[in-house]
Amino acid sequence: MHLQSWRSGNTMDSDPPSEPAGRGTLANAPSSSAPPSKYRRRWLVAAACALLALAAGIAYRMLPPSPAASYVTMPVTTGPVTRAVTATGSVNPVLTIIVGSYVSGVIRELHCDFNTRVRKGQVCAKIDPRPYQAAVDTARAELANARAQLIKDQAARTYANVTYTRNTSLVKLGYISKDALDAARSALDEANAQVTLDRAAIAAREASLHTVEINLGYTDITSPVDGTVVSRNVTIGQTVAASFQTPTLFLIATDLTRMQVDANVSESDISSIREGNKASFSVESFPDRTFAAVVVQVRQAPQTVQNVVTYDVVLGTDNTALLLKPGMTATVRIITDARTHVLRVPDQALRFVPGNLASPAPAEESGVGKPQRVWKLVNGHPVPVQVVPGLDDDSFTEVLGGDLKPGDALIVGEQRGPPHAAAGSPPRFSP
Repeated sequence: MHLQSWRSGNTMDSDPPSEPAGRGTLANAPSSSAPPSKYRRRWLVAAACALLALAAGIAYRMLPPSPAASYVTMPVTTGPVTRAVTATGSVNPVLTIIVGSYVSGVIRELHCDFNTRVRKGQVCAKIDPRPYQAAVDTARAELANARAQLIKDQAARTYANVTYTRNTSLVKLGYISKDALDAARSALDEANAQVTLDRAAIAAREASLHTVEINLGYTDITSPVDGTVVSRNVTIGQTVAASFQTPTLFLIATDLTRMQVDANVSESDISSIREGNKASFSVESFPDRTFAAVVVQVRQAPQTVQNVVTYDVVLGTDNTALLLKPGMTATVRIITDARTHVLRVPDQALRFVPGNLASPAPAEESGVGKPQRVWKLVNGHPVPVQVVPGLDDDSFTEVLGGDLKPGDALIVGEQRGPPHAAAGSPPRFSP
């Protein structure tokens, strides 16, 4: 069998290969008309690249044009800029008096209940006075005994004085010895001392009587102020034990028309709060109503709960309508600084940077008085404007300087998408 070879474009004469039976034989072609396989592959690659380029061009022409960027704007306005601190707290009476018991015993009478209006000195409860009345009677009897003893000893002193005077005369006449006179003198001194001792005993008995009379008076539990009973912790027949500490029987609020809110302010916000700051708060019972208040005290005592340090800020408020109840939870907003009728821009405008910037500028350091850049929409194109920010309330920032006027459209967001987006689909912003 003869083979035909091709090497480096040279042709070697040989017989063509024989074909299998039934297929016939291939006629020998001239060596000059058959192209090399290397050139054939190059031609095929070039044709494929041309087809791909043609297909890409057709596909590019069939694609819809890329949508132009659209901007979300907000106007420059004039109005208030208010910085505030938010906190939670509880509503309490301005002054709450704890009424307890100095003596122990069984509650025999009860004259006050929840919401009872009481006057100063009014009896709210009474402890069984019989044990204390018995102590008073005993002290009075002992005092009477001491006084009788004084009278007896005074009579003995009078007799001793008379005896001493008589013996003095008898000694001069020589009827008795000087020893008898000395004995009379000693008896007189003893009588005087006994009278002094009796008077001291009487004073002690009087003090004891006064003490038990005071204890007897403590069996009447009275209100020390005018006010309203907001808590009652005792019932008739209950035994009150005042051995170690005074038990709390009643809580009396002096004036429910004046209330205070004890707000817990974190240590990061306490430095900006001062006495006299205006505030407002709301309670869950009246979600659509805001109550006005004012800071009356910033207490220096810290409170640490779960490693969070807070301070008690006391707000005073009027409660003439008696809508606020003790113990209500309040959401407080304390105004620390405010501006009225100033030029202001939305905070989103200070954070916006166009997405088509070739080399975005480095982030500007923010702060009061430090220039920052905003983008104003002019004829559909963003134009940078330098402004000097002032007070910020997390929604608007006061403008202290810059080429802005009320009504200018500031860009706060950028939207890219199909020109006719489906209804209800939210836009995508690039801040």
